[in-house]
Amino acid sequence: MSALDEGITSELASAIDHTLLKPDATEEQVRRLCAEAREYGFAAVCVNPTWVRLCAEALHGTPVRVCTVIGFPLGATTTEVKAYEAAQAIAHGAQEVDMVLNIGALKSRDEDLVRRDIASVVQVAHAQGAIVKVILETALLSEEEKVKACELAKAAGADYVKTSTGFGPGGATVADVALMRRVVGPEMGIKAAGGIRSAETALAMIAAGATRLGTSAGIQILHEAGAARR
Repeated sequence: MSALDEGITSELASAIDHTLLKPDATEEQVRRLCAEAREYGFAAVCVNPTWVRLCAEALHGTPVRVCTVIGFPLGATTTEVKAYEAAQAIAHGAQEVDMVLNIGALKSRDEDLVRRDIASVVQVAHAQGAIVKVILETALLSEEEKVKACELAKAAGADYVKTSTGFGPGGATVADVALMRRVVGPEMGIKAAGGIRSAETALAMIAAGATRLGTSAGIQILHEAGAARR
């Protein structure tokens, strides 16, 4: 019997991207990730591009979506490479792509490049019915830069803005999620990721405006949330 069958509601699970982005992840671990996502009803699995085809096959016929990362984790690859990487991942079965924006260009105030960079991936993804989340890496940005990044992602047609890669100097914060929600308004999604390891933190992110959570601790979070309700 799954944890959900034991009384944990599916609402929180359906907001979680069950994530495994470690460079040393093995095929066995990725297959286990997919099995857990099916069992617990997570929104998606989030994996590196090399595992997309395997996940798409393992999750075929289930509601769990396959998410991958583009230009990850630095965002410093060229626009053309990001667009190609997204196209290939989608061809292999990805339904969602989390791309890292060009952080250096943002800090250089090259807004046209940042917008084109995002729009190139959005164009490729939307043509195939996939959605795009733009990773800001908020720990590297000033408040002004966070606002500008959100505005550019929205202008470029992205579906979500996302806080962090999980590989930067800091992760998601409630303050950043709230700021992002104020900037993008109610129509865009917000994914909080990086350092979300407890039900308390997860629920605080949702209360601040997050609609999706990226975490490798999803099962622990669900168990904690279920225990709190008993």
